Amino acid sequence: MRNAALILGIIGGLWGMVVGFFGYGYTVVMQTYGESLHGIADQVQNVDLVRGASLIAPILAIAGGAMARSRNLAGGGLMLASAVGMNWAFGFGVFTMFPIAMCVLGGILALAARQPDPH
Repeated sequence: MRNAALILGIIGGLWGMVVGFFGYGYTVVMQTYGESLHGIADQVQNVDLVRGASLIAPILAIAGGAMARSRNLAGGGLMLASAVGMNWAFGFGVFTMFPIAMCVLGGILALAARQPDPH
């Protein structure tokens, strides 16, 4: 279970990075060109939340996945925190469902792993 949590956390974090790049980039484009895009696209309500989650949530997922084998409780907590952060900042949608689901499942598997995996 720890190996599955490791893989799910890292893949969820990498997908979260893709979402984060676009989320952060969208806020920058709207800040720079928002006047000329008025009526076509609007700035997000909480820019700082989106920018912060774009950076922090994928790092938490990757760190949690990396810790899943040796420190399963801390790793599982980090992956679950990452999923909560992504859901809070970006919502659950077509581009976020996989990173959120992978982080949740990886976090649950890491927390449920009681003994080291057999070698």
